[in-house]
Parts: sequence; C-alpha cells; structure tokens
Amino acid sequence: MLSSDGTATPSGARGSVDMRLRRGARPATDDPQPPNEQNHPLQVAIIGGGPGGLYAAALLKRLDPTRQVTLYERNAPDDTFGFGVVLSDETLGGIEHADPPVYEALQQHFTRWDDIDIVHRNTRHTSGGHGFAALGRHRLLDILHTRCRDLGVDLRFRTEAPDPAHLSQTHDLVIAADGVHSTTRTAFQDVFRPRITSHRCRYIWLATDFAFDAFRFEIAETEHGVMQLHGYPYAADASTVIVEMREEVWRAAGFDELDETESIERCAKIFADALRGHPLRSNNSAWTTFRTVVNERWSHGNIVLLGDAAHTAHFSIGSGTKLAVEDALALAACLREQPSIPAALTAYEAERRPVVASTQRAALASLAWFEDLDLYLDQPPRRFAFNLLTRSRRVTHDNLRLRDAHFTESVEREFGCPPGTPPMFTPFRLRDLTLRNRVVVSPMDMYSAVDGVPGDFHLVHLGARALGGAGLVMTEMVCVSEQGRITPGCAGLYTGRQAEAWRRIVDFVHAQSPGTAIGVQLGHSGRKGSTKLMWEGMDEPLDDGNWPLVAASPLPYKPGSQTPRELTRAQLTDIREQFTAAAWRAARAGFDLLELHCAHGYLLSGFLSPLTNQRTDAYGGSPEKRLRFPLEVFDAVRAVWPEERPMTVRISATDWAEGGNTAEDAVEIARAFAAHGADAIDVSTGQVVAEEQPEFGRSYQTPFADRIRQRVGIPVIAVGAISSWDDVNSLILAGRADLCALARPHLYDPHWTLHAAAEQGYTGPGAVWPAPYRAGSRRPQTGRTDAPKPRLSLDV
Repeated sequence: MLSSDGTATPSGARGSVDMRLRRGARPATDDPQPPNEQNHPLQVAIIGGGPGGLYAAALLKRLDPTRQVTLYERNAPDDTFGFGVVLSDETLGGIEHADPPVYEALQQHFTRWDDIDIVHRNTRHTSGGHGFAALGRHRLLDILHTRCRDLGVDLRFRTEAPDPAHLSQTHDLVIAADGVHSTTRTAFQDVFRPRITSHRCRYIWLATDFAFDAFRFEIAETEHGVMQLHGYPYAADASTVIVEMREEVWRAAGFDELDETESIERCAKIFADALRGHPLRSNNSAWTTFRTVVNERWSHGNIVLLGDAAHTAHFSIGSGTKLAVEDALALAACLREQPSIPAALTAYEAERRPVVASTQRAALASLAWFEDLDLYLDQPPRRFAFNLLTRSRRVTHDNLRLRDAHFTESVEREFGCPPGTPPMFTPFRLRDLTLRNRVVVSPMDMYSAVDGVPGDFHLVHLGARALGGAGLVMTEMVCVSEQGRITPGCAGLYTGRQAEAWRRIVDFVHAQSPGTAIGVQLGHSGRKGSTKLMWEGMDEPLDDGNWPLVAASPLPYKPGSQTPRELTRAQLTDIREQFTAAAWRAARAGFDLLELHCAHGYLLSGFLSPLTNQRTDAYGGSPEKRLRFPLEVFDAVRAVWPEERPMTVRISATDWAEGGNTAEDAVEIARAFAAHGADAIDVSTGQVVAEEQPEFGRSYQTPFADRIRQRVGIPVIAVGAISSWDDVNSLILAGRADLCALARPHLYDPHWTLHAAAEQGYTGPGAVWPAPYRAGSRRPQTGRTDAPKPRLSLDV
C-alpha cells in the first residue's frame, strides 16, 4: 500500500512491530524482566483523542486488561477535522496482527483504487499500479472509540486534560498525542526542544460528494498564479479535496479577504472540471500553512510524545494518521519488551526516529516541489507527470516501471530514449564534446601527488574509472600554484613537469577507453590550505612546514586554523594569471573539459559568500561585487581555453549557515556565470564555513541543481549522495539534472557504470565494455541460495 506520492513506507527500523505485539511473542530484549509495579505502566494517561492516542489506548489496554487507561479529549466524540485518511499496507499489517477486531472493522469500510491522475494544461496522464486504501476520518474514529470502550478504556470527551506535570506524578505513563499544537510539548519545550517550520503555501481541507476514480492532482494556471488540487476518494460517494497555492498567489486571488463560504465557492469554480460540477463542503475548514515539527527529544521522564506532537510530515506524501498509528504500535511493543518504562521510551524513540526522519525528508522534498510548481509548468506533459510522481525521491524510475511499464515507457519515448535504453545511457552534448552517457566520476581529492606531480597512483585511479564506463571522468581539484594547494599531497598544474604527467594520464584515457572524456578541475585552496592529508586530520593545520595563506578576507576557517592575508589588487592579478597559465597547460595536456572550482570555501568560493568575504573595496559587499573576481578569473580562463571545448563551474548552492548564500543566491550566481559563457553548472553545497549545518540525506543536494536548471535554463551536474543507477535514471528523466556526478560509489566500484548497464540488461553505445573486459560483462554465477520446495505439506 502506498501513500499519495505512491510511496511504500517502511514499517519500522527494528523489524515488524505487528509480530512483536502478538500475544505470547518473545520479548526482544537480551535480558527481559517480568513486568512489575516498578517497571510496568499500570496507570496510563493519554492526552488527545485522535487516531494515534485512541489506538495507543486500545493497544495498551488489550495487552494488559489490568491497566487503567484514561484518555482526555477536549472536543466532543464526533468533532473532527479533515475527511479521508489514507493508510498503508505496512500500517494495516501491524493493526491486523496486533488487534484483529480493529483490522476487520477497517477492512469493511476501505475504499481502494490503483491509479494516479495528473491533469495539467487540459491533458490527463494516468499512472497505474499504485494501490491505495482510504476511509473517512469519522468512521476511523468511530471504530477506535468502539474498540476502546469494549476494552474498558476510560474515554473522557469534552474534558481538558490536567496539567501534564500533575499527570506525570499521578500516573506511571503519560502519552502526549495532542497534535501539532501540542500544549504538552510547549509546557516542556526546554526539554523536547522543538523546531517548528512554517512553509510557503496556504491550503484548505475540503470534501465533495462524489468519489474520484483515482488519486487526482490537477494544476490550475490562473491570472493570479498557479494553484493545485489534491483529491482522493474515501467512500463510495465522497472524496477529500485539498486546494493549495503559494501565499502570494493566495493573497493576489483575494482569498485572504473571503470568508469560509466564499473561499469554498471560489475553489469549486476554479476546479469545476475536476469536481464535475459538484460543490465543495467544509468541516470548520480554514486556510492554513503547513508546519513541520521536529523535536530533539520525544520523552521527558514518564511523558512521551506521539504522532503530530512529536513530528509532522506534509500531507502530499500521505497521512499523519499513518505515522501516529505506527507510533502507537511501536510504543506498545517497546513497553511490552523492555524491562522498565525509561528503557521502553528510549527504545521507542530509537526505533521510530530514523523511520520518521526518512519520511520527513521525503515529505519536505514533496512539499518543496509543490511550493516551486511554477518551475515545471513548461516541461513536456509526460515528463511533468513523471516529475510529479517522483518528487519525493521515494518513487523512482525503476519502481515506477514495475508499477506501470506502459506509462514509464511513454515518458522515455518523449524524452528521446531509444528503445531499450535507460535515460542514463543517452548521450549529452556540451559544445563540441558529446558524452556517451550521463554519468560523471566526481572530482575526488586523492592527496597522493609528490611536489604537485600526479604519478602512477593517479594513472591507475583515473584510468580504472575511465575503463569503468562513465561518460566523463574528472580529476581532483588541481591547484594553480604551490601556495594554492590544500595539502602537500595535492596535484598541480603550475609546472611543465606536472603538465607532462597529466598528459600521460589523458593519453591513456583517450587511447584505452575511447569515447570517455576526461576533465580537469582547477582551483586554489584559499584559507583552507596548508593542512594535513585527509586521513591524518582533515582541515587540520600542518604540524610544521606551513606556507602562508591568502583569501578574500583575513578569516581563519575554524579555531586553530591559520589566518590568511587579505589579497591585494596586485595579488588578485597574479592569481588570475596563475589560473590562465594552468588552463593553458591543461589544454596542451589534452583535457576535454575544464571546470572552475568556485565551491567548498576555497579561494573563489570565499569571494562569493558573505560569510567569508568582508571586503569593502570593489570585490566585496553586494552580490555583484562578490562575483567580480570569480567572473574575472572565469573570463580569463575562457579566453585561453579552446573555444570548442566546454567549461563548467562548480558552486556551493547554499552555505548551510545563517547569513550565508542561499538557494536563491545560487540561482543568481549561476545566472552570472551562464551569462559569461559557462556551459554547465556543477551544483554542490556547503563546506564554506566550519559551523555549517547540512541537511544530509539521499540525493540531498539535487534540489539545488534542479532549481538552477529550471530558473536559469543552463545544464546542471547534480551531486550529493546519488548512489544508485535508479537515482540517476530518475533525476535525468524527471528533468532535474542533465548529468549526475558520483564520488563514493566510484571508490567502491570503479566499474560502477558498466555494472549499472549489466544490471539493467543494456548493451548499447552508452556503455561500451573495453575489449579485454567483455568476458566480465555478465554478472558471475553464484552458489545456489534457494532450495527445492516441498512437494507436499501437511498441517500438524
């Protein structure tokens, strides 16, 4: 079962909660202890009567009928907000095994469907094979109310819960399931340390009196801006309808001045075709902004957060109810397994936190996609639909092919994939250079040069990856001067001997791996130079033999780092000439592409960021002035670099630090380089200041590349935790990137690209095995891991 982006959500980090909750299941602790009054909660108070709180109450009472479980809900039993609830197979599986009566009751009322419809510019595209189940929120609450009463839970509606501090003194366990506006979380915010982020769209939760026949996304381009409808059925004669738009569109359309009835009528008119003329109805509905809730801690003493009180995930990838119910299952299982309440609460958080964090990352990606929907409006229709379906990065090209091969193949045809060719193996052209596929071996510092000269290690390292099938292999950052090295082991292009050594490597790649391009990345360390080799202490100053550093401003990279000298005008000229001399040598060495390194806090990056450039002359201050020196270097290098060969620029698209460059700043930086003739932007992030706070995760840097591609209209190279060929296919086909650069995967497997081709059954021109390696182009046989199945089995 999948959420509204077609996402199959994992049920838990420690295995199946449902099996652990079966009566008689063996506890999962290494040294389980029998329950007693000291370690087993007999008096339980639950604050909040939503699905998460109610289900936690039912589970705890069912597991131990002697417990006294009291639930406080300030609203009436039939008061609820929203309409339909979507649950996944994982969640339902947990309910089935933990509490069969609830599962059976839910099964009787589910509405099920398989398709997703995407309607944009009067064209509907349908993708099947997704599998959804939903029911009305009122019905879900009725089922849980009945189950709680049958089990003997004390349900106190229209009753404000006592102060949670008081409850913690009079009860063994207090479960705060009091929602996104949790008063419990607020009361102990110094302990839970919540971070609450409001986002840029307004939305309203409504319903209509007919059932959509698919999960429907409809885009409306109005005179005020783009609006979208999310709709899905939850009964034979009812559907949930969510209308969403950016805040500025909401205001321009006058929704801020309309009352509830007027808003509903306006929405029904805008989406009349989707609604087939049916009216919309409300349930105390109001326009609101989504708030992402993250807590550093989920428990305090015997008080624990559950559901939206602990975390929220945007509705565009599924239901907060799903997460809350899974929380309840995990909490009940941990209380059953662990020897004490503190141990149980620790285990609960350890189990659920990584699952929730993964869901929140996907939700934020989906949320951001809809916030920036206007970026994609002009995409070809099928690519737009594919982009929407894969927006959270949980649904991928390969996953979608399994669900709906016909739809996926139609997107590939529109993109231009020859039959049987995965998107990653389509060619890409930059000036006169045609790359045979979309895979790039990302620049990776090896710190293995002697006096800046690349040796046999570099020949084997880069040669192996060239033989491995990538379309483009990049060198590490090659330094333009001895003073511009990061470490004593960094390679350079500031002497003729270094240039000759690079020529040897380039010639090997061209001769032994025809069709593979090799590029050079030129840079200067700036304030991050004169440090130890990475494995001896990354960014740590040398114990001896340090050389003086220069930078945009005299700011050390981190405490204990050397303080650089601020560059004078004359020194800026000298460094610009060092770059041009290195570029000239690179051209003579035969490199196919040159990349200017303006990222990661090195010299040129240091000019771009307001955190590292505090100059008051013509090279500091406004964004235009901070761009001045990097653009001067770019122009000088472009002037000596052969016209037919492409030139790219790597930038840090955000500093991940307050007051630093943001994604919007990166768009303008990219726009400036594009205007000066850059052929592509290599979009990385961070490493500009030591106090950065990156938001790591799978493909976490790709949204920055996507934004630049859509806003500037320049090809982009995406980097950052892209680890699978499925990711590459997804990013390329969705139009979020033109090339994908991978680093660590190529350290793990130099033949990553050829193996990706073999695993996909591709044998075309985009992945050519070197003649001596062709015998290895099929996966080797392995020992048999399956066993013959019994011909006959009998129940005993």
